[in-house]
Amino acid sequence: MRYLYIYLITILTVTTASAQQRALDDYMQAASRNSPLTKDLNNQILSAQLDSVRLKAGFKPIVTANAGGLYAPVINGIGYSQAITNGQSLNALIGVNKTVIGKNYLNAQNAGIGFQRDSLRNVIKLLEQDLRKTITTQYIAAYGSMEQQKFYQDVVDLLVKEEDLLKKLTRTNVYRQSDYLTFLVTLKQAQLQLAQSRLQYKTDYATLNYLAGITDTTMQTIAKPELSRSNIFDKQSSIFFKQFKIDSLRLKNERMLIDYNYKPKLNVFADGGYNSDLTAEYYRHFGVSAGFGLVIPIYDGGQKKLAHKQLQLKEDTRRNYLSFYDRQYDQQVKLLQQQISGYDALLAGIQDQFKYSESLIKVDTQLMQTGDLKIADLVLAINSYFAVKNLLTQNIISQLHLINQLNYWSK
Repeated sequence: MRYLYIYLITILTVTTASAQQRALDDYMQAASRNSPLTKDLNNQILSAQLDSVRLKAGFKPIVTANAGGLYAPVINGIGYSQAITNGQSLNALIGVNKTVIGKNYLNAQNAGIGFQRDSLRNVIKLLEQDLRKTITTQYIAAYGSMEQQKFYQDVVDLLVKEEDLLKKLTRTNVYRQSDYLTFLVTLKQAQLQLAQSRLQYKTDYATLNYLAGITDTTMQTIAKPELSRSNIFDKQSSIFFKQFKIDSLRLKNERMLIDYNYKPKLNVFADGGYNSDLTAEYYRHFGVSAGFGLVIPIYDGGQKKLAHKQLQLKEDTRRNYLSFYDRQYDQQVKLLQQQISGYDALLAGIQDQFKYSESLIKVDTQLMQTGDLKIADLVLAINSYFAVKNLLTQNIISQLHLINQLNYWSK
């Protein structure tokens, strides 16, 4: 029994290593690569960029080529009126048409497309942040299950070694049969808990691979998640508030577009080519023409005013959501900070309790060597020792979950 204390100290300091151990960043990268929604949104951004190019192209001069011919015979005085059809005609023209717009109007149109791209980029950042939180949450859960498995494995290994020695001492009447059975019950219970913890880790690990889009079904160990508490940046520059800013600018731009729609619009055109009824001197019917069209809005039944009122309602809605979200954001962050600080104090208390349990094991081990300790007291001390260790692991995992949530709101 003299090696009991040494073994207990050793299992606390030795970390199981694996050549195939995966870290949190590995799952982050895999999830980002495999996310179809991220790829979809990136394609939408590219599509919006093409819309901007198409918009500029649409306001350039449009050149078209048109050709046509007509033959309407009159037979025995029966046929179309020659005054209408001219009997026959032939034309081949090249036309140029351009809508004359102000530079500010084009800039406003481009700005609208730009706000669409900005919104998509921010949605991608929010998606990545959600994905990071989801993967980290499951990773922490899997890590906690793995630590539980290692914990119960250590318990079983320790009890198996002590069971062999205790059996010998029982046969020599140093301890009673009932003492041995009491110890054996503890061992069997630990073995059942080990089997359950293995199943839980297998489930959590498979779920982690599923969320990250990893199809590997082999079991591997994972590294401890290194999560630092992120500083809370200026929330006004946060991705969670950026969409409100984009919406504000977008609504302002829509007001400008409404006003531009009620300004005069000028369209100029020109054409050149051949246009003839194929009568006398048809070979001289080449020419050109030019013209313009002007539209000046005068009265629309008050539609412009109604459109501005609709935009004002959208702006009021945006401000209401922003005000509510701002309060909720502050409350959420403060609550998480308080909870994390509470765990700091709790973990410090558990660490102190752990030292007392460790000292008790040391004393009991020395008494066991002389046969002056009851097996029930040893079992109680061991259970207490590992219960405190288990409690420490569980609270560390709970604090990691809270840090993960705090980090989520800090970007």
